Parts: sequence; structure tokens; C-alpha cells
Amino acid sequence: MKDTKQLESVSVRFAGDSGDGMQLVGDRFATLSAGVGNDVITFPDYPAEIRPPVGSVGGVSGYQLNLGSHVYTSGDYADVLVAMNPAAVKANLGILRKGSTILANLDAFNDKNLEKAGFTSNPLQNGELKDYNVIGVPMVAEVRNALKGTSLGAKEIERCKNFFALGLTSWLLSHPVEPTLRWLEKKFQGKPDIIDANKKAVQSGFEFGERSELLTTRYAISKPAIRKKAGCYRYVIGNSAVAFGLMTAADRAGLRLFLGSYPITPASEILQELSGYKNFPITVLQAEDEIAAIGAAIGASFAGALAATSTSGPGLALKGEFINLAVIAELPLVIIDVQRAGPSTGLPTKSEQSDLFQALWGRNGESPLPVLAANTPADCYAATIEACKVALKYMTPVMLLTDGYLAQGAQAMRIPEPDEIPKIEVAARPSSPKDWLPYQRNKQTLARSWAAAGTPGFMHRVGGLEKEENSGKYTTDPVNHQRMVELRAEKIMRVAQEIPPSEIFGDPKGKLLVLGWGSTFGAIRGAVRRLHAQGLPVAHLDLRWIHPFPPDLGAILKRFDNVLVPENNLGQLNTKLRSEYLIKTETFHKVQGRPFTSVEIEERIRKILGA
Repeated sequence: MKDTKQLESVSVRFAGDSGDGMQLVGDRFATLSAGVGNDVITFPDYPAEIRPPVGSVGGVSGYQLNLGSHVYTSGDYADVLVAMNPAAVKANLGILRKGSTILANLDAFNDKNLEKAGFTSNPLQNGELKDYNVIGVPMVAEVRNALKGTSLGAKEIERCKNFFALGLTSWLLSHPVEPTLRWLEKKFQGKPDIIDANKKAVQSGFEFGERSELLTTRYAISKPAIRKKAGCYRYVIGNSAVAFGLMTAADRAGLRLFLGSYPITPASEILQELSGYKNFPITVLQAEDEIAAIGAAIGASFAGALAATSTSGPGLALKGEFINLAVIAELPLVIIDVQRAGPSTGLPTKSEQSDLFQALWGRNGESPLPVLAANTPADCYAATIEACKVALKYMTPVMLLTDGYLAQGAQAMRIPEPDEIPKIEVAARPSSPKDWLPYQRNKQTLARSWAAAGTPGFMHRVGGLEKEENSGKYTTDPVNHQRMVELRAEKIMRVAQEIPPSEIFGDPKGKLLVLGWGSTFGAIRGAVRRLHAQGLPVAHLDLRWIHPFPPDLGAILKRFDNVLVPENNLGQLNTKLRSEYLIKTETFHKVQGRPFTSVEIEERIRKILGA
């Protein structure tokens, strides 16, 4: 009889070579966890190299997920490590919690692989892993035995070991395997031999957990302490949520959607996702380069579509001149920047928040535009709709910042009911050419009217040269230029009218406010929630809007003795806060290609409070 231990949360990490299928089974296990009602947040961790040496530490591909009754991050430390080779153990020792379980693929711990990983002797035998619950599982041998007599060759059989690991992990976390067996039929439709083999591998892993005397305890997640809102939920990665947000916004605005994009890590899935919805009024263009992609999007905006372009930091740099064209032409455009570690090519598969300065100021001339950020994979949906709403109402390009952690990470997202999403207001369409001027402005928003190209009677000129106020004609008049620069800047500041009152978690005033933006949300909220429950005077404010800032932000900052600003950069938001509000803030930065952990935030908070 085996015991079942109830836990509030468990962090599981699958790790192995790039060809071991860790991303596939990690995503499947996360989907399975979400399907049985757990709160789940994931963190795919890819090697930065395209083809790193097999068996090397640099070539380890990881997929971590945190499942529980209510979770904020993918887990500070792993409670369970599924290690397919010695390099996976070596690469992940630093993120293993003491006492955690290591399910090691025993068949891979040979002399050759140990040497590649930098071990001088076998860590499963030399006591190096004495602080962990190490369980050696002959995964390849078990798979070979389970698939004996099938039509698959030896190499194909060995490749099924990742599904054996998935079945074993399913047993360990008290997850059923039936949904995975059904999923395999869809995943490998038309390949009956592969379906049968992988099914047997999954079942073999689950049965190994049942019969093995090495495994005496399995885990189950206790019932959620915080009930989810009733409804239909879908498990999504952040990039897919962005794509769904664009589709929803176009529908609620009554416009055709156009995405002009160029494949770039880690933003490519936005393009890929939208290309699968040709039955909707959507046009997707995979352009020859980043410049052509945004140029086509601006053309679509001129023609009256909801236009968007997606990229990452290097691509955003290339798009700069065309972003300026959208600024001076005052055309709506949504620019999605999925940040990665830079500069230049940097670490393409790793995450950072280091494009904020580029988003705010990375263009020539006075060229302000609204900048906002999503904070979770599921929040990418709502943040995208908000970006579209502002772009269409204020006739301006809008920058939406996500990052690799959010874009590739996944979460269960509640699908809103149609009546829960209001219609999106679009800048006024001129009704009569009589007395119409293309750069006349709405008195409340300062947005100009939107006359789509080709509309009879509303021919007008667009381009990168300065416009005459109201008429839009080209002029070099110096006084007019200052007037237009000031009007465009004031229009962006009026976006603050759309920002609701800030919500503070914890004490509304007092000793310490932790101020964050984007993907730092989970780590900060988890730390502040724990410390606030212990009675420490700490609060958390997450910024959706970075330009313009929320109207009440200045007053809130003055209510706290200390303001801590954690960022995955060298303090970019902190610089803007200091320059705008002339207050002392404390930066806490991390640029390692990895997100903050709650423990890191908690330690810094305790240090500031002397607790």
C-alpha cells in the first residue's frame, strides 16, 4: 500500500537533451494538470545554441511547471526533477529544493555521458546527491521491454522514453493517464505504430510507479483555497493569448485584422497561431524582413484595418523608422515586443525586460507612444485588447511589452463570455467631405479622424514629413512644427484617461511598496503575499501602463517610506520613476536570462525592513 501526501503546490522540472522531447511532455503534463483543476504556471527553458553537443550541460533543455491550489510562478525551486541524463542533473542542481525527488534515467548514467556532463564519478552512487531523494529508473530498458514485438526499430523505441517519464510523473502526482492516451491519438493521427508505442510507454511508466518498491509515496494537490471564477478555461501560452486578443479586439471593433510579421524567437508563435484562423476576417503576412512586416501593417492601417506587428528586441530596432512614420502619420498600430536577453542577438531563448528604454525612447525626434505590459501568460489576452482599444481610439501606435517568460510560459485562461467584452470605440470616421480636414482633432482624445484609403471624397496625403495643423499639408513652418509636436505628446498623455485607479495589494501606505511591471508580477506577489500574512508592513503595486503612468501613481509613491523596484534589466523603470517623480527608489535588478524567484524578492524585502 502506497501513501498519498496532500500538498498545496509542487514544482516539477523535466530536463534532458534537446532531442529528448522535454518540451513536448512538459507541456502535455502541464495541460493535464490544468485539466484536472490545478492552477498551473510553466517555464520552458531552451538552450541558447541551435545544436549544442549531445549530453553537454549547455545542451540541456528544461520545462518547469508549478501546479497547486493557487500559484504565482513556475516555482522557485523544483520539488521533482525528471533527469534524462547526467547533464540534466548537473545543470539543475542549483534549482533543486533540499529533499526533492530526482527521477533519474539510470540507463544514461554511463561513463561517456558522465564525462560529457563534467562528473568524475557517478553522482547516483558517490554521495553527491545525499540531500535528495534519488530514484534510479531504467527508463530505456523498461521502454524496450514494453515495446518488445512492435514494428519500431531500436532508435524509435528509445525515443519513447520521454513518454515513459510522463507516465511515471503522472503516477507520482496522482494524475490520470487516459487524457494523455486520447491526446496521443490526435497528436500522431495517421501513424498507428507511433500511437501504439507511445501509449504503451505512458502506461509502462504509470505501472512502474505502481509496482516499484523504490516509490513509496505519491503526491496530490489539495483543493484550491481560492476558487476560480466559473466558466470555460483554456490552457494557453502567452503568445497564443496575444493572438486571441488581437482577434477579439478586431471583432469587437468591427474591423478586419492584419498582422505583418517576421519569424523571430520568442515571438514567432503569434504569427503561427493567427495563420490558422483563415476562416475569420484576418490577413496574416509573413514578410521577407522586419521592415517590410511593419511597412505592410502601416499600409493596412491606412486602409482601415486593425493592424499589428510582432517582434522581439532586435526586430524592434529595425522597425524604428516605420514606427516613427506611424507616429507622425497618426495611424493606429499595435506593436508587440516579446523581449529577450540582449543586446544584439544576445541570448535568443532567454528572457529579459531590457527593451523598456527602446520602447519609450528608441526613435528619432519627439516620437512618444503609449507603452503597456502584460504580467502573466493569460494576461497577455487582456493586455492585447487594451492596446488595441487605445490604438484605435487615440489614432496612435501602441507598444505592448511581453517577454520570453510570458510568451513561452503557459497558464489556464478563462474564456470570457461574449457580453463580457464591450465594443471597442474606433476614432471617428468622417461622414461628409464638406469642411473635412484630415488632422482635425477630437477635443477629448486629440485623435484625428480616420478616413480609410480609397473612401470617395476623402483623399488625403500621408507620409513622414511634418503636417500642417488640421489640413495635414506638408509645411516647414517652425511654429507649426512645435505645435504639432506638442499636440502629439499631449494626445499620448491623455491616454491616462483610460487607466483605472491603481490596485494595491497589502498595506495602502507605510514602510515598503514593491513596484513591478510585466513578468515580475508572480514572484513579487508571491513574496509580498507570504510576508504580509506574517504581519510585515509591505505592499505590491503592479504597473500595467508605463507611459503614461497611472494618474494616481505619484500620490501612491509618496505614501511609502521605501519603494523597491525589481526588474530583469539594470533599472530601466526605476530611471523613469526617478526622473518623473523626483523620489528616491531602490532598484533590484537581475539579468541572467532567468526570472526572479519569490525567495529572492522576499530576502530583499526582509533586508529593507530589517526583518
